[in-house]
Amino acid sequence: MGDTTTELNTQIKEAIVRSLRLPITSEEIGDDMSLFEGGLGLDSIDVLELVLEIERQFGVAIADEQIGREVLQSVNAIAKFVQSQRSGASS
Repeated sequence: MGDTTTELNTQIKEAIVRSLRLPITSEEIGDDMSLFEGGLGLDSIDVLELVLEIERQFGVAIADEQIGREVLQSVNAIAKFVQSQRSGASS
């Protein structure tokens, strides 16, 4: 199970770097690093881009701003949300 989480975290980091065109590599982003103040320092425009990328790449929906605030705290928080959405989704 750990491999799946690690793989998902890597995909999320790559999506962050790619969608926001960050001047860093995905390996430089820590799993628990804040995506905002004291971490990557994302702003509101970055958040919109990132929400769109997460929804597109992982097939989940971030329905409102409140959920977005909770989900976009860190890579681990995004991964937890994606996993919960996937496990709760019915095929």
